[in-house]
Amino acid sequence: MSSGAPRVFISHLSGVAVFDPNGDQVGRVRDVVAMLRPGALPPRVLGLVVEVVSRRRIFLPMTRVTGVESGQVITTGVLNMRRFEQRPTETLVLGEMLDRRVKLVETGEEVTVLDVAMSRVPRGRDWIIDKVFVRRGKGGPLRRKGETLTVDWSAVTGFSLPEEGQGAANLLATFEQLRPADLANVLHHLSSKRRVEVAAALDDERLADVLEELPEDDQVEIIGKLKDERVADVLEAMDPDDAADLLSELPDSEAERLLGLMEPEEAEPVRRLLSYPEYTAGGMMTTEPIVLEPDETVADALARVRDPDLSPALAAQVYVCRPPTETPTGRYLGIIHFQRLLRDPPFTLVGAMVDDDLQPLPPDTPLPLVTSYLATYNMVAAPVVDEDGHLLGSVTVDDVLDHLLPEDWRESGVHGGEQFLNRRRSAGPGTGREGGAPGGTGTARGTRRPNDRGPADAR
Repeated sequence: MSSGAPRVFISHLSGVAVFDPNGDQVGRVRDVVAMLRPGALPPRVLGLVVEVVSRRRIFLPMTRVTGVESGQVITTGVLNMRRFEQRPTETLVLGEMLDRRVKLVETGEEVTVLDVAMSRVPRGRDWIIDKVFVRRGKGGPLRRKGETLTVDWSAVTGFSLPEEGQGAANLLATFEQLRPADLANVLHHLSSKRRVEVAAALDDERLADVLEELPEDDQVEIIGKLKDERVADVLEAMDPDDAADLLSELPDSEAERLLGLMEPEEAEPVRRLLSYPEYTAGGMMTTEPIVLEPDETVADALARVRDPDLSPALAAQVYVCRPPTETPTGRYLGIIHFQRLLRDPPFTLVGAMVDDDLQPLPPDTPLPLVTSYLATYNMVAAPVVDEDGHLLGSVTVDDVLDHLLPEDWRESGVHGGEQFLNRRRSAGPGTGREGGAPGGTGTARGTRRPNDRGPADAR
């Protein structure tokens, strides 16, 4: 960016693609790292937090940024692949500056930070944060939101002070389009204080989805700071198996107290899941598969499969049972795969189509046998049936993978992304491919995930 180029408002960088000089995408911007300075001196922008394809977050110094324009960031192509770790003297702009309450120096009026802007120092390589976009307090009845204005950095004060109860609306707006797993990754890398504030600002459904993707330590920390009634509402919005995973991390008395606050019909399947050993079909299953009665039709089955809230694994097949169709169901009759539903006329009764050749899994089936079952029969989910023939739930391949993969799989790049990047850059000097100690996320019940994210990148 030339010295005369317009400044960049940092919220606009969220999610922006980062490219090397050859035009190959290396990752996306997740935050900007700045260092506050004494007095009214504007903060110096140190670099960008970039999430590469392995979901590892690395540090990209601003000295290696050659362009910020047209919705993209261009780098020199030399990246250090060590995991980013924030230092005490550093501030994450998106994570910690947005939504702060600061004061206008001239009037002492409190305002809310909506965004900040950075620009390159003329005739230099440094970048600074020189502008702050703020909103004044609420106006009259016809002005639900106060006036907004852009001021110089020196015109406000209060960024260096710790703030309790910092809002999160503008930060959440910045990450609104992220999938739950990606938003969970954002929260995981925030400070403990900020992580709780942002999580508390999410609605119940969104928070439930995000909690399912967070490490257990983060989950426990967040629900420990929420009111009990809110925790119960969020647990009810979670999938029962994920709620059971979370409750299993708490002391028995605490888990029982929260179960008592949930609606009985929501708490019952969670209690049932908690009764099974962790690494068994019963301990991994979901209690909410698609269940139909034998006199329902293909059209009924397809209507259920179209539910956008279903995971692909759960939508891949339906289970046919005698009433009742809530688990534990009446007698289990068999399974129908999605492809079979597409081949038969809509009016066909599902009771005439069931595949009853495959034996269902007992709830005490250990993990290795569950894995072998799915692999042998090319299944993405399998029915779990008790000794009396009642369908208890379905164990899906994603839950099995959560238990099979290493605890740090989300951050260590074991699924190949980091290795791909390293191979592509192996010809260049100074790639810094050595990684830090892995952190981790996952949902396996009763397993603690370490939060050591490795050494910080040199900067």
